[in-house]
Amino acid sequence: MTPHCTVIAEAGVNHNGSIDLAYQLIDAAAAAGVDYVKFQTFRAEALATRAAPKAAYQQATTGSGESQLAMLKRLELPLEAFADLAAYCAKCGVAFMSTPFDLEAANFLDGIGMAAFKVSSGDLTNTPFLRALGAKGKPVILSSGMATLGEVEQAVQTLESAGLAISDITLLHCTTEYPAPAEEVNLRAMQTLRAAFPGATIGYSDHTQGIEIPIAATALGAQVIEKHFTLDRTMEGPDHKASLEPGELAAMVRAIRRVSAALGDGRKRPTPSELPNRAVARKSIVAARPIAKGETLSADNLAVRRPGNGLSPTRWDEIIGTTATRDYAQDEPL
Repeated sequence: MTPHCTVIAEAGVNHNGSIDLAYQLIDAAAAAGVDYVKFQTFRAEALATRAAPKAAYQQATTGSGESQLAMLKRLELPLEAFADLAAYCAKCGVAFMSTPFDLEAANFLDGIGMAAFKVSSGDLTNTPFLRALGAKGKPVILSSGMATLGEVEQAVQTLESAGLAISDITLLHCTTEYPAPAEEVNLRAMQTLRAAFPGATIGYSDHTQGIEIPIAATALGAQVIEKHFTLDRTMEGPDHKASLEPGELAAMVRAIRRVSAALGDGRKRPTPSELPNRAVARKSIVAARPIAKGETLSADNLAVRRPGNGLSPTRWDEIIGTTATRDYAQDEPL
């Protein structure tokens, strides 16, 4: 069976607080062929204190003249808007998801039927929040940016102790910087997560520029890829510059689908398309020159040549030294 890599297009806050822009982002994600389009659901006052500073990348993209709280306030959408976005996703044939940043948001998203919860890297250490999500019994996708393996283990234990099965937990390796330097991505950490959490789904949340790294993650076996996208990288806002534009998103999805299909099931065997080529590309034992009946077969009168519809050269050693049972013309297969 061809493996499927789930692609989550992270619209995040790239709607800039505009519901109309959010609808346009859904249109672009659906056209690109993703599985999910994901937003972020929060109330600024419940997410950050007035004293919370902006990250360096946020200061670089939105300036340092306002607090993180003020920036988040501009990027809020009202709770009821997410019900409309979920309905529009269904109309467009793409699944809806949104990251809750507090329990009120999680309860609302649960109430509108969201199938799985995405937890941001920043909440990986939020034990009471993880405990509440795990108790809901729905799958949880957990980003692990900025985390040690021990912190991931503690988060998984919290979810499991709340009743969530390991098979309902997806762990996304992540480097929380925008854009993330390629040399700090460490894709092999996915292998560490796979070994440490057997039964969990392992994927990758990408913040690098371009599409090469998530494609490489797919080749390494990522079962989920998450990637930020925007309608226009030059728009104002904290995440646009580290996001893909629609054409790039579509190119990434196409590449991920091809790489996923190429991974296969791991069994080494000839494929249906190969089988007709075996006789053409392989070789047979043939007479290197005319051979008379009764003549001893040897390296002097035998050769290995195409096509491969005669005696396989794997039987060379058992043929050498035997006697020809009939006459052979030059190039005639044994």
